[in-house]
Amino acid sequence: MAVPKKRTSASKKRIRKNLWKKKGYQAALKAFSLGKSLSTGNSKSFFVRQTNKLSNKT
Repeated sequence: MAVPKKRTSASKKRIRKNLWKKKGYQAALKAFSLGKSLSTGNSKSFFVRQTNKLSNKT
């Protein structure tokens, strides 16, 4: 089994961790933005079927 020869420095570990967190943050921002555009109807990349709810007046 492969074993690292030297210990990874704290700064290198911190940099990698921050890059990993940044990826998640950017994905969340993109998802939120897409959800927001879908809910307001301003989406240009998705087509949402509009349903007309007719009220039954008797």
